[in-house]
Amino acid sequence: MDRLVLPDYDGPCITNVVPSLLTTPDDAPDWLPEPAVGARQVVLFVVDGLGWEQLQARLSLTPTLAAMVGGPITTVVPSTTATALTSLTTGLPPGEHGVVGYRMAVHGEVLNVLRWSTAAGDARQSIPPSKLQPTPPFLGERPPVVTRAEYRQSGFTGAHLDPARYWGYRTLSTMVTEVDRLLRSSEPFVYAYYDGLDKVAHEYGLGEHYDAELVWVDHTVGRLVDVLRPGAALVITADHGQVEVGANVLPLADEVLELCSMQSGEGRFRWLHARPGRAAELLEAARAHHGDDAWVVSRNQVVDERWLGPVVTEAAASRLGDVAVVAKRDVAFHDPLDTGPYELVGRHGSVTSAEMLVPLLGTAR
Repeated sequence: MDRLVLPDYDGPCITNVVPSLLTTPDDAPDWLPEPAVGARQVVLFVVDGLGWEQLQARLSLTPTLAAMVGGPITTVVPSTTATALTSLTTGLPPGEHGVVGYRMAVHGEVLNVLRWSTAAGDARQSIPPSKLQPTPPFLGERPPVVTRAEYRQSGFTGAHLDPARYWGYRTLSTMVTEVDRLLRSSEPFVYAYYDGLDKVAHEYGLGEHYDAELVWVDHTVGRLVDVLRPGAALVITADHGQVEVGANVLPLADEVLELCSMQSGEGRFRWLHARPGRAAELLEAARAHHGDDAWVVSRNQVVDERWLGPVVTEAAASRLGDVAVVAKRDVAFHDPLDTGPYELVGRHGSVTSAEMLVPLLGTAR
């Protein structure tokens, strides 16, 4: 069993990275990598799924990353891409920006945030991204964003990146080329994002495929260092880490399911929505049946202990379930409606150190 790790919303947390990079050097916190302080240009490269603990176990594979300065910071709760990237770009905890999970309850439906779809299909019209998450990213500035070209029209892009200026890429080589072009045009801040490591971990786990992909990520980081201009800095961070779950997917007990109206969240941070008047009973049943494998907590505990930040808006609160089943062992909890193109081997979402700690590293020319 791992220890429970909660975000440091007042300190070294992904919520504070972009605001720290976009403000003056006098305001820079001591946890910000020194090369980024006062840099004339900054490239923030976000590697989806690059956990601090996974990186530390593989430093021999990553000479470029290993040579950078910095350390671990916390991500947000839940430790999942939809929530964490929105916190990273807006600078807000989940309780304020309202994207409180990968799959969340919105107007009685479950919205898959990354696909921006419900059971009825594409939800970009019925749940407009700019209304669900109206806070502009990057402190209201419009820096260039370099990410996969196919994501440009997605609802999630609209929710966490618009109205930033968008540069799409197809391969890692073209990503580096786009960053190079932007630096040569004197852009002061460039945001770049890559999701390949996360995809490999989900499909193959944390074995040889993950190692091979991490080597390629390190090579890409080296290429980004090569294109830095004098006085420019490269900063690396991530949205979450990973654990290998494999086939350890547990069904929820019948005594729990009969008290639920629906489920949201994901396998390692499953929200249970109680039938009317059954929330207390649901909490008791979930603790009795799943307390050995998970932290089973009420919505009030999540809010009161500031898992989602010091403020939880009315809109954000309306998207939470009544009981959270948060994996503390290397397991996930099954929901037949939570499906994808393949069975997940690596997963994230919970509050273990393997998932909650991510790197914040920097280097400069």
